[in-house]
Amino acid sequence: MSVGRRRSMVSPDSVPRLAPYVRLRFDPVRDAWVALAPERVLWPDAVGLHILRHCDGKTPVSTIVARLTAEYDAEAQEIAADVGAFLQQWADRLMVRL
Repeated sequence: MSVGRRRSMVSPDSVPRLAPYVRLRFDPVRDAWVALAPERVLWPDAVGLHILRHCDGKTPVSTIVARLTAEYDAEAQEIAADVGAFLQQWADRLMVRL
């Protein structure tokens, strides 16, 4: 039997934060934001960056969804699904803690 890490699952009550070794920086050469981590570089798009900026370790996913719903012209269910999928991918990559 192998022992592995348990997968964290995103829920409306999850309170995401960037992993301590992840830094968001603006790259002036590429004119884009980048997420830097040891041996990893990710280039989030504008919406992904907006989600990541809410990952402060204090704000639950449900509040992030409510804020984005107020800002974008989309249904709350659609935004909740997109935010959940995005955060799950980043959590699976160990870039976001839940």
